[in-house]
Amino acid sequence: MTRVRKRFVVWITYRGAVRITLGVVAVMLTIVLLTQEVPATRTWTYWTLPLSGKVIAIDAGHGGVDGGAVSKQGLVEKDLNLAIALQLRDYLQQAGAIVVMTREGDYDLANEGTSKISRRKTEDLVKRAQFVKDKHASLLLSIHMNSIPSPRWSGAQTFFYPSLPENAVLASLIQDEIRRNLANTDRLAATVNTIYLLKAMKDVPSALVEVGFLSNPGEASRLADAEYQKKVAASIYQGVLRYTAGEKWGASPKG
Repeated sequence: MTRVRKRFVVWITYRGAVRITLGVVAVMLTIVLLTQEVPATRTWTYWTLPLSGKVIAIDAGHGGVDGGAVSKQGLVEKDLNLAIALQLRDYLQQAGAIVVMTREGDYDLANEGTSKISRRKTEDLVKRAQFVKDKHASLLLSIHMNSIPSPRWSGAQTFFYPSLPENAVLASLIQDEIRRNLANTDRLAATVNTIYLLKAMKDVPSALVEVGFLSNPGEASRLADAEYQKKVAASIYQGVLRYTAGEKWGASPKG
């Protein structure tokens, strides 16, 4: 007896073959996506960084023809201010802030044709204040150094103009971090009424940090040290973090 083999013939049009192929590819892609790990954390961290979206202005005091204070060793304030300001910029940017700086090199903002030193200083300050306003900064941090005839004084101190309640909070939290991390002073943040840049910040919370005395030989040497500059910048940065987290002066620091 002869067996009859049955054959099934499936006719597929070109369009049908394309559809089947696309379907198979879609299934394979779905399987691949489902078996992959969640995207790396760094893809999402921008949205969870503590300073995301905040525009922070940093003012490195002096610059150009205005060198500021000079230590007995020849250290010039404008150079050290900028070094600390750049360290602070890096810390703030790593936390998600948009940082704008009144200067990033050895120059001032006065008009090029202005030759009289006193006039240049005035123009420089006015333009720094306008720069901060034009950038719509959330807050301003100005870095300076102290110097007086006596070499006995040392230690950092933060100052604020008492036009906004936030100014006192910002300055006090920065000063608290300076006291805790640098351990070189028992001073508290203090009001100041004579600093043009702070007075010009009508609606922008601001603080001026006198990070030490160039007139003190020991402190001047520390201020010229890169590691110490990082420590100063980190202290200011930590104060800013506490401020932007909504902490009020007098509350215990979190963590």
